[in-house]
Amino acid sequence: MKVEQNMDRLKYLLTLLKMSVEELLPLISVGLAKPITKEQILSPNIELGYLKRIDKVFNKGIHYYLDPKSPDILKDASIFFRKTKFDVDLSLGARKIVNHFEEFKISLSAIAELSDIKFERVLPVFTVNTDPKVVAKEVRGLINPEFKTKDKDFLTEIIKKLAEKNILVFEFVETWNKKEKANIDGFFLKPNVIVLKRHQISFKREIFTLAHELGHYLLNEEEIDQIDYQDFFNQKLSRIESWCNDFAFYFLSGEFEKSIEAIDNSTPQNDYNIDLIQSISEQTHLSRIAIFTKLLLLKKISPANYNKVKAGFEEDFRIKTEELKNKRELDKQNGINLGGSTPIPIKSPLLVSTIQTAFYEGIINEYEFCKKLNIKPEKLDSYLYESSN
Repeated sequence: MKVEQNMDRLKYLLTLLKMSVEELLPLISVGLAKPITKEQILSPNIELGYLKRIDKVFNKGIHYYLDPKSPDILKDASIFFRKTKFDVDLSLGARKIVNHFEEFKISLSAIAELSDIKFERVLPVFTVNTDPKVVAKEVRGLINPEFKTKDKDFLTEIIKKLAEKNILVFEFVETWNKKEKANIDGFFLKPNVIVLKRHQISFKREIFTLAHELGHYLLNEEEIDQIDYQDFFNQKLSRIESWCNDFAFYFLSGEFEKSIEAIDNSTPQNDYNIDLIQSISEQTHLSRIAIFTKLLLLKKISPANYNKVKAGFEEDFRIKTEELKNKRELDKQNGINLGGSTPIPIKSPLLVSTIQTAFYEGIINEYEFCKKLNIKPEKLDSYLYESSN
C-alpha cells in the first residue's frame, strides 16, 4: 500500500539531525533481503511499510509525513540550525537526544509563557577574557551548594540550587542494551537548559560535566560536549572549552584549590599521594583523575607517571563494569527479576514547579502532567501534594 508523503518533511528531519539519505538507508533496511533505495523513499508516493520504518528512526508518528504543510527551518527550532560545527563528531544517538531536549525545551517554554512564568536570567554573563578562577569563586558564592557526602546527593543539590537561579537541568539515561549510544556527556541550550548524561557508575564525571556546562551558560555559548580530562592540557581546545574546563575545576575545588596546589610531586616512591588525593576527591566531588590532571598541569607529576595512574583507574573501572555485567547475567540466569533497575533521572525543582503551575492554571491536563514529568498516573497525587507543603 502506498501513501502520499510530503517529502519536504522527511528532508527537514534529515537536515535537523544532520543525516544524509545514505546514512538513513541502512537503518531502515535492517532485516530486509533487498535494501530500500534512495528512489523508493524520496518519492511523493511511498510504501506505507517504508514510512513506518523511517518513523522508527525519527519517532514522529505517520501523520507527520502526510501533513501537506512544509516545515520552516528556524534557528529557534534547533541548535543544529544555529551552529554548524561542534567539538565532537556526534553519533546518531547523540543527535536524537539533543533534538529530543530541544523539542522539550520549546514545549516547556510555551507552557511557561501560557502560565505567565518568566525564566529570567539571574546569574551574570561573563566572557572568556575574565579569569575563570575568579568567576568560579563568585558563582560558587552565589549558588552556595550545601556539601553532601554522596556524589549523587551533591549532584541533586547543585541541580536544586541552579533551579533557584532559573536554570533547568535534565538528565538522560541510556540503558546498557541501547543500540544507538550517545557519544556525549552533556550540552547547553540557550537560554537556560543544561542536559547531562547519567553516569550511574561515575557521578563525579557527571558533576564535572554539570559544572562545565554551567560554564557555557555563564558565557552564553551553546555547545555539545564529550568530556575528557586530558583536554585540560590539550592545546587544540578552543578558548571557550578551555575556559569551561578551568571554571569547572575551580568551581568544584573551592577552598581545596590551595591544598591541591600544595601537594608534593607525585611519584611511585610516595604512591602518587593517592590517599591524599582520594581524601580531596571525597571532599570536593572532583574525580581522582581530574585532580591528577591538574597536578600534571602544575608539573607535579610526570606525563609517564600520569599515564600509569590513568591506566590503573581505567582498569579498575573496566573490572567494576565487567563485574556488574556478569552479575546482571547471573541474576538473569537465576531467574532474578531485573525490573526497576533503570536509573530514574533527577527532576529539577524548576521543571516540577513549572508543570505544577501549568496544571493548576488549567494549561495542561492530568495526562500531560504525567507525560511532562515522566511519571505514572498513580504518582500524580504525590506530586500535587508535595506542592502544597
